[in-house]
Amino acid sequence: MVDRVFAGVLRLPGLALIRRYRRDWFRGDLVAAVAVTALMIPHGMAYAELAGVPAVTGLYTTITALLAYAVFGPSRVLLLGPDSSLAPLIAAAIAISSGGDPASAIAIAGMLALMTGALCTLAGLSRLGSIAELLSRPVQLGYLNGLAIVMVVSQAAKLAGFSIDGDTPVEQVGDIVQGVADGLLNTASLVLGIAALALIVTLSRSSPSIPGVLIAIVASTVVVRVFDLVADGVAVVGVLPSGFPAPSWPSVDTGSLSSLFLASVGLAWVTLSDTTALSRGFAVRTGERVDPNKEIIALGAANMTTGLFQGFPVSASSSRTTIAHASGGNSQLVGVIGALLLMVLLVAGNDLVEFLPSTALAAVVIAAAIRLFDARQVRWLYSVRQSEFLLCISATVGVVILGVLNGLIVAVGLSVANFIRRVWRPYDAVLGRVDHRKGYHDLGRHPTARQVPGLVLFRFDAPLFFANADHFERRVHRIIAEARTPVRCLVIAAEPITDIDTSAAAMLETLIAHLEENDVELAFAELKGPVKDRLRHYGLYDRIGDDRFHATTGTAVRSYIATYEVDWERD
Repeated sequence: MVDRVFAGVLRLPGLALIRRYRRDWFRGDLVAAVAVTALMIPHGMAYAELAGVPAVTGLYTTITALLAYAVFGPSRVLLLGPDSSLAPLIAAAIAISSGGDPASAIAIAGMLALMTGALCTLAGLSRLGSIAELLSRPVQLGYLNGLAIVMVVSQAAKLAGFSIDGDTPVEQVGDIVQGVADGLLNTASLVLGIAALALIVTLSRSSPSIPGVLIAIVASTVVVRVFDLVADGVAVVGVLPSGFPAPSWPSVDTGSLSSLFLASVGLAWVTLSDTTALSRGFAVRTGERVDPNKEIIALGAANMTTGLFQGFPVSASSSRTTIAHASGGNSQLVGVIGALLLMVLLVAGNDLVEFLPSTALAAVVIAAAIRLFDARQVRWLYSVRQSEFLLCISATVGVVILGVLNGLIVAVGLSVANFIRRVWRPYDAVLGRVDHRKGYHDLGRHPTARQVPGLVLFRFDAPLFFANADHFERRVHRIIAEARTPVRCLVIAAEPITDIDTSAAAMLETLIAHLEENDVELAFAELKGPVKDRLRHYGLYDRIGDDRFHATTGTAVRSYIATYEVDWERD
């Protein structure tokens, strides 16, 4: 038993990497670790405050996520940590349940991490590695754009040097306007914050290799210290608690577990989407083959670990991973070294951020929101498919107006509704023969296409199920009624029909009876084997007749011509 456990531990991806680690990787890993750590400190603290917990918990979260993924993660280059797209969700859940108590907020954040991790692990063990793909790209884009707006609004007051109480963006905008009217704006904080934001944005666009975030944070800290801006009311982070917390189970009110579980479902969905997409992208660059289910299990392990160390939910970080890879990083040793450097900061350098202004951290978050908001893709959607553009905008408005948690529900609902809309009223076509072209083609796109007298070829581009069964039947009746010549045979070109449920089966039974009464033969072409099996279970296959199921549309046409001795030339 012990031998089996030991062998299983040795198979963990991180430990397996040690056995194949190459000596020439170390220099690149060390350089990348230093570069990434310079980014992780301000990002971790800024996203912690955005999530509604003390800034130091962002460092706890970063350390535990890096170390956990280094052990469990299958990717050599992926780095996990606090993420801008998760923080507003976490903040919304904390605002509902914490009552403004910092200790309660930390416990709630930890429980969210545990729940999110458990859901991710369960999804990975169940081999649901592609579940995040259920959220359509336009809806996901709209949701992330909504998050970007929420992030900017939530940090605007902090950038200006005062605090607000509103929970939703609409309430927060009202509080910001009222705060400015009441004279709460701190000029020194606003100028310092705008300067930090301008520096970050300018350097990120003109010189991405220069650590603009680090430069802005250091510069703003020096300015506050040298000019004693604390005396002018500029809020600062202060001295961080020394050391690292011991593992503990977060204590939360059992009455809030149901709402926290709902939030964790949303968090798991977002982090699965981000992590699997980023992992696949970097796997292509590095030539790795990463199992998405193992990736999700590692993501779950990292989240559960952070939950036990006063952390909050994490995701893969595109910025940190990109910087590590561009700086020469080769393995998860980058994350291990980065975590150790952060530990040194907490143990021996916790006073280095004493004069770090909160307005600068707000600038970091706003800069991340600017990068998160993708206006170019929105314009592209408008130009190529306006229905999906409207879905995108609806998701954005849902997040901004209803809040992050309700906005996520709206986003998922829109994605599902869009899928149902497409199969509820799918595209269909009557087919005909186009001279000098193989196959049979849509008469709507080829009006001069010729039809075999008495034969209708009808293609329906979706599975047959309860929502579109009646629509299918109405279309068949209308097509037969509008046919150029009396119809003797209707052939369903069924390649797109991947399933037929019981409601559709009942419709087909009624349709067959109606067609028989009108001396119209029903046949199928290119129907897939599993769907034929369904018809056998329903008792419809024998009712239609084996000879009326054709391998191709062409064989169905030839069978009809031979049976009815129709005078027909193909070309």
